[in-house]
Amino acid sequence: MQHGLIAWLIIGAIAGWLAGVLVKGGGFGLIVDIIVGIVGAFIGGWLARVLGISLGGGMIASIITAVIGAVILLFIIRLIKRG
Repeated sequence: MQHGLIAWLIIGAIAGWLAGVLVKGGGFGLIVDIIVGIVGAFIGGWLARVLGISLGGGMIASIITAVIGAVILLFIIRLIKRG
């Protein structure tokens, strides 16, 4: 399913916020949460393709994929910040 710009911003905001909650550090603010969520969507989509996993093509599947990627991204960011 192809999403428009507004849909990507909404998916990014939701995914970034959820990832911040799941990783237990809070978000970085709306704009950075959106960026983390959108980058997370790319990471999650790439990882799903590499592993051969398909969650479907709807909005919920996109959010789940983006959250998984955003959580991975936040772990990497926090590891770099600690070091």
